[in-house]
Amino acid sequence: MATGYFSHPDCRRHDMGRGHPECPERLDAIHDQLLASGVDVALEHREAPLAQDRDLQLAHHAAYVANLKDLMQQVAATGERRSVDPDTAIGPHTLAAALRSAGAAVAATDAVIDRELDNAFCAVRPPGHHATRDRAMGFCFFNNVAIAARHALDVRRLKRVAVVDFDVHHGNGTEDILAGDDRVLMVSFFQHPFYPYSGDAPAADNMVNLPVPAYTRGMEIRELIESIWIPRLERFKPEMIFISAGFDGHREDDMGQLGLVEADYEWITRRIKDVAERYAKGRIVSCLEGGYNLSALGRSVTAHLRVLAGV
Repeated sequence: MATGYFSHPDCRRHDMGRGHPECPERLDAIHDQLLASGVDVALEHREAPLAQDRDLQLAHHAAYVANLKDLMQQVAATGERRSVDPDTAIGPHTLAAALRSAGAAVAATDAVIDRELDNAFCAVRPPGHHATRDRAMGFCFFNNVAIAARHALDVRRLKRVAVVDFDVHHGNGTEDILAGDDRVLMVSFFQHPFYPYSGDAPAADNMVNLPVPAYTRGMEIRELIESIWIPRLERFKPEMIFISAGFDGHREDDMGQLGLVEADYEWITRRIKDVAERYAKGRIVSCLEGGYNLSALGRSVTAHLRVLAGV
């Protein structure tokens, strides 16, 4: 078996305008660095399918899905970009990209559960962890990781799954969708106070939030993970782990003010993989969230994938 790499050209066509940090070149930077490092040849490349309404409705209200898709279809027909919040815009190709992103997460989940793959990474955009049950925000439309986690539970009938979020921003959408579901344990760290200005008080007992101040460095993050995340994950014994893999906590990324480097992302991934190998048969699906300095993003994803692929 191998590490799957799920993506699709549609994910690159989504464009929120000149100068927007969540840009198509993010996927190019990842692809180029994987090629340059040689990690690309260790991955099994798969094309992301389109998510179906039944997939999206695992995490989102049916009316939200219908209304958002209708708006996206209107934009596709007219070609005129529409903003849904000050940071988030729908373009002519957003619907296809958003459906591919969610579809990648679901397909990767099935492939890992079916033992076609050891684990998988979804190189997709738009990201998802700010999308709530009924609101698009923070560059996100459908919550890819929450959809995949619910698919594993509700469709594939796993009993317990964990969500790990290491983006510089709090995954408020994932928390909104999964808080109070005792089949899920979500662990995260994030800069605080910072967008979306939430997470300092966990919404439910199954949320383990670690808000950290600006300029926190990697060794401090590692100590928090070792002392708080890992014991909770080990007690929970997840049958599968989903990762909201945001790399905007890198010290070169101007989107936030944390001090992580590639070695920290490698260490975090290794600790997650250790837990997965002990309790979850190694089953991990990781989905790209943030990361906006193109060089740091490419290097960090490569470090993440080196661990997942064991190369």
